[in-house]
Amino acid sequence: MDFDLQRIDFSGLPGWHDDNPLPLLSALRRCRRQVAAVKPHKTGSLGVSSADLMPAYAAASTVEIRTESAARAFFEEHFVPFKIVRRDGRPGFVTAFYEPEVLVSARPDETFRFPFYRRPADLIDIDDNNRPDGLDPYFAFGQLKDGVVGEHPDRKAIEQGFLAGRGLEIAYAKSKVDVFFAHVQGAARLVFPDGSMKRITYAAKTGHYFSATGRLLIERGKIDAATVSMQSIRKWLDDHPDEADEVLWNNRSFIFFREAEVDDAGLGPVAAAKVALEPGRSLAVDRLIHTFGVPFFISSDSLTSIDDGQPFRRLMLALDTGSAIVGPARGDIFTGSGDDAGRLAGAVRNEADFFIFIPKAAAARYDHG
Repeated sequence: MDFDLQRIDFSGLPGWHDDNPLPLLSALRRCRRQVAAVKPHKTGSLGVSSADLMPAYAAASTVEIRTESAARAFFEEHFVPFKIVRRDGRPGFVTAFYEPEVLVSARPDETFRFPFYRRPADLIDIDDNNRPDGLDPYFAFGQLKDGVVGEHPDRKAIEQGFLAGRGLEIAYAKSKVDVFFAHVQGAARLVFPDGSMKRITYAAKTGHYFSATGRLLIERGKIDAATVSMQSIRKWLDDHPDEADEVLWNNRSFIFFREAEVDDAGLGPVAAAKVALEPGRSLAVDRLIHTFGVPFFISSDSLTSIDDGQPFRRLMLALDTGSAIVGPARGDIFTGSGDDAGRLAGAVRNEADFFIFIPKAAAARYDHG
């Protein structure tokens, strides 16, 4: 591993005694239902398993906790905090994501022309057992055509009509940029003209590398690196429709969605952990390293836009992942749903300290000092 875990006391967590982790208890209960009734989450390379987490899940499901102090005491009873220390000396880094609301139509017309697609039948999962020689090891998806596995056509090919006529369209948006940003976020609330709503979430992708549109625009001198945000990227794309396709097609990765209704409108979408996200308390992590359902305490002096000008100090739960979320101390904060959440998420690009909460029974495996 290119990082170490440094055990600390709860008193060493910046702002721990001011945080209110009460909302995470219901998220732990949702994790327990998923793990117990469906299947455990895949264990990341760090080695914390769903079985390690199950005692805390079970306790959260049986003990009634109503106050902030009692919630903190719960986590102090069941977990041991460790600081994630990268061996290259670099700090951790956080961005943020949200669930956009997109006005759509069930049928295409002159206004609603840009589809959200379901996963096509010829898109298959790829692993070491079926990966053909010569296919980039990065690809976790490919196309099965005439018995042969290869690269699936990319964003440009799909937007030029590769999937047309297959009946894969979930709904149609007014703007290609709306669809693209739903791809980046991995989920959306689709709002129809009659006021009804459908929620969609990530189902699969073509397999191609994710390429950051903001970085491309910075490299081309189109936007300022010092002020780059989701809003500034979107404004440039909206203001330059004749150039937008070429810019967007540089990101060859294309996302497919599935309908994923959540009964509680106050919760976020069902994400990679197959658990509805807790707004403001859910974190996307590198799933190759970390296991879903693990709590993380995130501390950032520079991130002040979310908590009314105060430094960000918050306990969160790892419930999602993403192509750009790579490394032991890299996270994506879920700010919620709708435009206000989008404004919060758009400007988050901050250094942060990451503290992982290891279940007490497993902590000895990581306590080397």
